[in-house]
Amino acid sequence: MSSLQQYIDLYKQHSDLIDSHSSEPLNKMRKVAFDVLSQTTLPRRGSENFANIDMEEMLAPDYGINLQRIQPDINPDVTFRCDLPVSRQSVFIMANDTFTASDNAYDTLPDGVDVGSLAEFAKFNSAEIEEHYGKVADMKNPIVALNTMLAQDGLYLHVKKGTRLEQPIQLVNILSSIRPYMAVRRALIIIDDDAEARLLVCDHSQKGDSDLLALETLEILVGKHSRFDYYSIEESSEQTRRLSALYLRQDEGSTVTIDGITLYNGVTRNEYYTRFEGPNASLRLYGMGIEDDKRVISTYSHIDHRAPACHSDELFKFTVDDEANGDFTGRIHVAEGAEKTEAYQSNRNLVGSSTAKMSSKPQLEIYNDDVKCSHGCAIGQLDPMEVFYMRTRGLTEETARLLLRQAFMADVINAIGVEQLRERLRILVEKRFAGTRSSCSACPGCELKK
Repeated sequence: MSSLQQYIDLYKQHSDLIDSHSSEPLNKMRKVAFDVLSQTTLPRRGSENFANIDMEEMLAPDYGINLQRIQPDINPDVTFRCDLPVSRQSVFIMANDTFTASDNAYDTLPDGVDVGSLAEFAKFNSAEIEEHYGKVADMKNPIVALNTMLAQDGLYLHVKKGTRLEQPIQLVNILSSIRPYMAVRRALIIIDDDAEARLLVCDHSQKGDSDLLALETLEILVGKHSRFDYYSIEESSEQTRRLSALYLRQDEGSTVTIDGITLYNGVTRNEYYTRFEGPNASLRLYGMGIEDDKRVISTYSHIDHRAPACHSDELFKFTVDDEANGDFTGRIHVAEGAEKTEAYQSNRNLVGSSTAKMSSKPQLEIYNDDVKCSHGCAIGQLDPMEVFYMRTRGLTEETARLLLRQAFMADVINAIGVEQLRERLRILVEKRFAGTRSSCSACPGCELKK
């Protein structure tokens, strides 16, 4: 039996139970997802755009799923200790895949912001959820289809027209179980015209000796002349797997930054699908991963320029050491009529051992002459002359290599538009390269959130 079949059978046996603990707009999409999955074969390692990831293997364990929505026995304070939060207000938590909020989370939010449980909002605002839910993500993607079939809740964020959030909102995803467990998370984010918001998402794992899987799909819609920043920080465990698909649609004159940072993980697959649907919009799609031991990271991106005079800047950087594996596939598509497009893609990688592996496949697909586009990749090691130069200034070889690695990641961190978050990340990255466990709960001077 294929790995996927166990989830198809699970849905067939418990569809009524799943529906009873969710909301009608979410339930309407399940049968569509079920029909798609019934005709789907999961990609194996080595297939197109899957150099190092085998979804059949990732979904093979007998993961438990919280179909009955039992409140998880998780103490958020065990993980959530650091001053990494950019604000002590507006902090929300997904305990596995159950939504909750910290004390005073709503106190500083203006009237033009709706944020909370996707399933709960769908109960009294079903028309709006139905209008957008499942309309951006592509059901042909097995990550999306499986998530849609099983998701019962998630994050809902709606920033209404003209509303500008001064402080970022933070979502802390905590994954914890003493037995193999799959958290099925969904996010629907709507930024109306002339609005502005920033969202920081932190992923943490507890009880690292259990097989854990985070299966997530995010749908983001950004309106005209709006700005949205999305920062994602993964700090999980060697036993944690992550399958994440992010879908973004941008309207005219919008500005978006997406920055995904992996500090600790087990096996991670991040997919980004973005589309410009109005002119004069801009996107920065950045990411980084620090991989050692036997960790695996796989990144796929597709930036679709469908409107004229839009600008995209894509940069992903990875370091791989020991027996770690990484791969990057990035595709930029410029459609007919998307004149004056500017699209730049870069992937840079440092390989620190003979047993580590990294592959890169940048791609451009252009159907317009009046454009400025470029792409490139580099896979190499630290420049020995740079190490030598720093050693002549009195630094040890270990310190020289540490500083050069930090400098290598600097532009990805600098893309974050929140100063206190940038500074904290510089410290966490330094600790990570130094071989120190950089969990938030281990940071010096940290205190319990108030």
